[in-house]
Amino acid sequence: MSCGEPFNPRCRRCERLAGFLTEVRRDYPGYHAAPVPAFGARRPQLLIVGLAPGMHGANATGRPFTGDYAGILLYETLHRYGFSNRAEAVRAGDGLKLRRCRITNAVKCLPPGNKPVAAEIRNCNPFLRAELADVRGRGVILGLGRIAHEAVLRALDLPRRDYPFGHGRCYPLARGGHLVASYHCSRYNTQTRRLTPAMFHAVFDKINNILNSTH
Repeated sequence: MSCGEPFNPRCRRCERLAGFLTEVRRDYPGYHAAPVPAFGARRPQLLIVGLAPGMHGANATGRPFTGDYAGILLYETLHRYGFSNRAEAVRAGDGLKLRRCRITNAVKCLPPGNKPVAAEIRNCNPFLRAELADVRGRGVILGLGRIAHEAVLRALDLPRRDYPFGHGRCYPLARGGHLVASYHCSRYNTQTRRLTPAMFHAVFDKINNILNSTH
């Protein structure tokens, strides 16, 4: 696996996304409206990979899963399992700190309709590669949703057919550590009960068992 590229807060390699962010900055001048950096521990035991910033969440606040519905279950769960000092993420600078954990997205810029296209996922993948390299050797990578799961596989040069997405699936990695998959904690998934708190907590039970047995 190559080392990837360090995060570029001024990246404009995706013409569609760069143009959309220009429109968003015009319409919402107080929003971050730029590539959103990862948040949390520099050398995490747990790296959580989401899809992309939400319009009125990370795109507004500049911090992953902060200020939007998808962050409600995520941060409550992180606090429950000792990965954060608070159960709620409101804004950057709200005092929230992560322990042994880092959160990022497969695509760093807000996509129209929250749907990045394949080329945009590929363009952002070198940044994810670099972030994966920072995970401690026996750590866990948690992919939230199929797109994030498959972006991780691309960044690790692993074939999708050997690591199919499925909620709660866990794969040991030849480089060390594990890849765990979960449904995304989006508003749609949680309100339709496709993903319940109990299901999400069960994933974190699995993650805790892995970390406790390897560290």
